[in-house]
Amino acid sequence: MWHVLHLDFETRSPVDIGSCGAYKYIEHKEFAPLLLAYALDDDDVKVHDFIHDGQLPTELIQMIFDPDLKKSAHNAAFERNVIRRITGHYTPPEEWIDTMMLSAYCGLPLGLDAVCKAMHFPEDKQKMSEGKKLIRWFCNPTPAGNFRNPDDAPDKWKTFVEYCRQDVVTEREIYNQLYKWLPGASEFELWSLDQRMNEKGIRIDRTLATNAMAFDERYKAELTEKAIKLTGIKNPGSVTQIKAYLKEKEGIEVESLNKAVLPDVIASLKTDEAKEFMDLRIDLAKSSTKKYESMIRCACKDDHVRGTLQFYGGHTGRWAGRLLQVQNFSKNKMPDIDNARYFVREGDYDTTEMLYGSVSSTLSELTRTGLIPEDGCHFIVADFSAIEARVTAAIAGEEWRLKAFREGKDIYCESASAMFHVPVVKHGINGELRQKGKVAELACGFGGSVGALKAFGADKMGLSDEEMVHIVDNWRSSSPNIVNLWKALETAAVKAVVRRGTFQSTIGHITFHYEPDVLWMVLPSGRRMAYWEPRYAEAKDPKRFGKTLSYMYLNQTTKKWERIETFAGRICENLVQSVARDCLKESLLNLTYEGYDIRMHVHDEVIINEPDGSGRTVEDVIKIMTKPVEWLPNLPLDADGYECPYYIKD
Repeated sequence: MWHVLHLDFETRSPVDIGSCGAYKYIEHKEFAPLLLAYALDDDDVKVHDFIHDGQLPTELIQMIFDPDLKKSAHNAAFERNVIRRITGHYTPPEEWIDTMMLSAYCGLPLGLDAVCKAMHFPEDKQKMSEGKKLIRWFCNPTPAGNFRNPDDAPDKWKTFVEYCRQDVVTEREIYNQLYKWLPGASEFELWSLDQRMNEKGIRIDRTLATNAMAFDERYKAELTEKAIKLTGIKNPGSVTQIKAYLKEKEGIEVESLNKAVLPDVIASLKTDEAKEFMDLRIDLAKSSTKKYESMIRCACKDDHVRGTLQFYGGHTGRWAGRLLQVQNFSKNKMPDIDNARYFVREGDYDTTEMLYGSVSSTLSELTRTGLIPEDGCHFIVADFSAIEARVTAAIAGEEWRLKAFREGKDIYCESASAMFHVPVVKHGINGELRQKGKVAELACGFGGSVGALKAFGADKMGLSDEEMVHIVDNWRSSSPNIVNLWKALETAAVKAVVRRGTFQSTIGHITFHYEPDVLWMVLPSGRRMAYWEPRYAEAKDPKRFGKTLSYMYLNQTTKKWERIETFAGRICENLVQSVARDCLKESLLNLTYEGYDIRMHVHDEVIINEPDGSGRTVEDVIKIMTKPVEWLPNLPLDADGYECPYYIKD
């Protein structure tokens, strides 16, 4: 076991780190370190006070830059970049262990306070509750824009020093308890790559973003004025006033104006005035500039946004978005997007409105194009095709599906053909069945039934509940190996929890291994997915009967650490998404080995900053991405891609 230097900084900056990100926070000229708590292995924790003691002692600097000494911190990117700012020297991520990454790998929350509570640490190992108040007091500027002097509040400062010290105690306890579950070397290699991607960042087009925000403000002002003149409503954005208007003008009472019910409300309108007003209201409600605002707010001095990807942000090991939330950019479908982008960059509002009508919709479609390559470069964008369907078929051994993928056939047509026992050709014979095959593929792969079909719009297609039941039955009967996989996974997981041992699923050969506090699902790649504090007990969910498998999980909606019940289809979904993530991992590492400059990735898509004239093509990238993976040799990978002068979805 190596020696470890545990570190935790407390700092101050006028920049709001939550909304702007750590990189912009740290680069500000008024940024300053306040405290550094540190401990070598299990030695007593020391605290260096920058305000009263000055620069770091030579001995500590030597330890920090000792390549043979591991450094550890919770969210180590922050500590690494603070060190770079105050010393001018870079510490490679390979020398670090991030306890936040380690916590996430073990199925725990990301936040330090949440982790120690989830692990039921004793009081002396917990993060101090006074921390948030002390950070606001010493680390945030006052309303006047000044920073408080520690000597003006010596008692608070003394407590702040102890708070910093306690953070290292807590982080070290996390490290000591989770060390036995350290991921493999390739996972640390991927984390290091992720650190470097976030450090390089993605460049923004400041001109486009600035003009887009100005366009939107003008357009919204024009729409508001038009709506007021049309209806007399003082505030067209007020739901209360709109409801009153509809009652008076149309004689209808509306309980809600959310997206789900809005089409029905509009369909019930009788007068042209009300219909025109509701069209205006929909356009006013569009959030077309939030991404542009985020670009400007988070961009560093060199117009790069850094820290947009959260390693292991999802339970399956997938990344989560930060700051720009690149995972949910609006789609772009405009055929002449180059021209629209040109007019916005030129500040030509009148031409933009004349040619494209809704300025808000135009700006939404241009959002992706606000991300641009470096000078003298272009983007190569490539992503896996139908990766989850391919992974599911490979693990389950559903041979007709694998054959269809290998032969490059349309899986929706093939699925419909298998379901209805007739040939189905897109835009050809029985082509009308393809849409049913598509909906079934999207909804049924992980145990979904009628409810899942409705979530994908099956009822909007005019399908009755009876027809949807028929589709579910047909899909399952056509893919028996996948259906068997669901149950085989659940059976093996339950056995591992109940018998406190190791069991392998009869289909797919996925291993489940129980250790105190955690159930591990061992993936084909060798990586393990964690279920914290698993139980097999009577179901709490009224929709379920008998006993169910459950585990502790950070609810992404409530942000609470709570128990969640799982089932066969969801376990399969976890498995498939985890394997798809590991396929992306292989591609990211292989592309990096070949010298490609990956700046970002979104779901199963990579965005590469490629020098003009390099001679490397989309086909070269696809060839690397579709290399067979050793740990799942029957997986028929496929990918598609394109080159672009700015980020788009082709």
